[in-house]
Amino acid sequence: MYILLALIAACALGVVVHYAIPHRDLRGVALVPATATAVAAAAYALGQWAGLKESNVWLWLIALGGAVVVSAAVGVILTRVRHHGDAVRRAELGV
Repeated sequence: MYILLALIAACALGVVVHYAIPHRDLRGVALVPATATAVAAAAYALGQWAGLKESNVWLWLIALGGAVVVSAAVGVILTRVRHHGDAVRRAELGV
């Protein structure tokens, strides 16, 4: 049941990360929060399988910290790739 709290917190943190990264108009509004939620789910499940209890702070730090770091990296990388691709396309079209 505690995994639901971790997923809700990760999704909320993903929304914060989405708005913290510049050029948010170049990526979808749900990409970064969805990535954060998926990473938190995987990290929480792996932590549980590794024997960490719900009361262990390391489980929460791994799940939520990993979610923030990975979703921020995905957002930054995707924004750079999209920005570069758009610039190349504009140059091809002569715009």
